[in-house]
Amino acid sequence: MLITIYVFVPYLVSSVITDPVHGQALVAGGAKYAGWAVMLTAPLLGATVDRMGPRKPWLAATVAMMVPLLALLWWAKPGEDGLSLPLVIAILATLGVLFAYTETLHNALLVPAAGRDRVGETSGLGLALGNFVSVGLMAFVLWGFALPGKIAWSFVPAAPLFGLSAARHEPERIVPIIVACLLMLGTLPLLRFVPDVAATGTNLWNALRAGASDIRKLFAEARGHRDALVYLGARMLFTDGLTAILVFTGVYAAGMMGWGSLELLAYGMMLSCFSVVGGLAAGWLDNRVGPKRALTIEILGVVLSQLLSLGNTRTLFFYQAYDAGRHAALWNGPMFRTAPELGLIACGFLGAVTVTAAYSSSRTMLTRVVPREKIGVFFGLFVIAGSATMWLGPLLVQLATNVSGSQRFGLLPISALLLTGAITLQFVRRGSDHRA
Repeated sequence: MLITIYVFVPYLVSSVITDPVHGQALVAGGAKYAGWAVMLTAPLLGATVDRMGPRKPWLAATVAMMVPLLALLWWAKPGEDGLSLPLVIAILATLGVLFAYTETLHNALLVPAAGRDRVGETSGLGLALGNFVSVGLMAFVLWGFALPGKIAWSFVPAAPLFGLSAARHEPERIVPIIVACLLMLGTLPLLRFVPDVAATGTNLWNALRAGASDIRKLFAEARGHRDALVYLGARMLFTDGLTAILVFTGVYAAGMMGWGSLELLAYGMMLSCFSVVGGLAAGWLDNRVGPKRALTIEILGVVLSQLLSLGNTRTLFFYQAYDAGRHAALWNGPMFRTAPELGLIACGFLGAVTVTAAYSSSRTMLTRVVPREKIGVFFGLFVIAGSATMWLGPLLVQLATNVSGSQRFGLLPISALLLTGAITLQFVRRGSDHRA
């Protein structure tokens, strides 16, 4: 949340690259390559780890690679004395791949950590605590680095902590180091206290071969289940759109509104709170209208949110021309004082609710379209489908941004992906029943 969405990447685009259009295209290009790497390797990693047994050594190795890469981002400075731009993009792409690996490995630790009877409870608690920590970290960065020197409130430091220089963008550059430290500190007790799976005695080469065979068997066992396969095809499309929405939220706000870390952190905290509403709304809507209709409504809500968001810039308010010089500030606060800014925030609230709800309903939908005895097989394919086209959204954004020369038009393919996924979803014949 702090690196990709709300702080570091928007800083990179607005202050290091300084051209939001070119910056959006570069970030999309890096995400595209990361998506290709995840598509080709993450499913095999999961299958290989299953064959070998222990997950924690793999997780420790992955985190050990992430920590120094995160710390290197401190040297992503404006001007010529920092890391080169291609190197920074390469580091971000590599971190994207490694982060996907940590998701695979954490998921693989869920059963040994919680036991089969408490998997759902523990999974939900883990997600809730993760969001809680993210919001708390955003609040700390806001208080300790973004607000000092900009607001004369008694409880806010007069200057950024640790003597950091705002002129040299050190408050933004320190964020990856903070994230690296928390990642390392959070992993240590997991490695010490969480139970692991017993070793099978299979060596790496044999595990790779057996893992590849397991993946082939997944696809073989899925044949003949039309609704499930159509649904997984739809999910590949709309999940890529949902992921792209998250990746480019901060980049768009930084480029089109000129928001810095102060505004983006406050924006992120508000959206995180509304994401909780989305999680609660998804369960209610699934039960009222069935997961297929619920997911369709949620995806269309995401599309509406994005199209409305693209109508808010410093010179547009919901697609109507807006001259800030002719309108008084709507309030006297330190940020979000114009109608377009508040319009973008309102669209963001709708997006936060519907994106979170769509992720939740997509899992429920799978349970309604597969035979109960095949649920394990199809959840394996569910994970593969989520990573198979991670590159498509960034690729389309990169192409559209380069061709149009516009941030706004460059993001339109995301809505096209979401709509195509929603249309494909309608060819699934089951999943409309609201009963579990």
